Amino acid sequence: MSIYRNPLADPSDLDGWVAEGPVGVEHSDGGMVLSSTADEAALIADGRGDRAHFTFWCPEVFDADLAIAWDFKPLKGEGLAMLFFAATGTAGRDLFDPSLAPRTGHYPQYHSGDVSTLHVSYLRRKWPTERRFRTCNLRRSPGFHLVAQGADPLPGPEDADGHYRVRVVKRGDEVSFAIDDLRLFTFYDPEPLGAGRIGFRQMSPLVAHYRNLEVTSPP
Repeated sequence: MSIYRNPLADPSDLDGWVAEGPVGVEHSDGGMVLSSTADEAALIADGRGDRAHFTFWCPEVFDADLAIAWDFKPLKGEGLAMLFFAATGTAGRDLFDPSLAPRTGHYPQYHSGDVSTLHVSYLRRKWPTERRFRTCNLRRSPGFHLVAQGADPLPGPEDADGHYRVRVVKRGDEVSFAIDDLRLFTFYDPEPLGAGRIGFRQMSPLVAHYRNLEVTSPP
């Protein structure tokens, strides 16, 4: 059963979405193109290169058990794409509770701050070590705990052939991740997270296209 559908095709589709960091959004080909608006070279020269990245939150709160799927296509640039899910503030607070520390897209604010979440990273091409041996990683926060890992089958922008359907399923203690129906890992969580929000994260200089976001009850 579909819980939430969003083509991401028009500015009105993003009403209520929350940008943290230098999020650049354009619309084409029935979806949205995300890129960083920051001058990463200038930030690197200033010792703040890790401030060029961003997170873009869907405003909905979803149940603990769900399936999340979207179409993804890398357009240009090395970088990294990620999905946060089951995201809340720590100590039972809402993700946007004003008592939480401000967030600006800087990654430590998400992995070792006052955010409780699971996050899967894919198309990991930012650093030479990621390009040498390509994996999809599932981490749990706070604490930056690597809890599952699988091979990354996605091509870079130069070889991408259309869109790829990315899918996360969270049901009870089981979390699985697949691209184009190829399951890449399954994780059994000893302390399953509950209801929360989802958000896309991207590392500069990646430019990528997203469309047809759908959240359903898990199969």
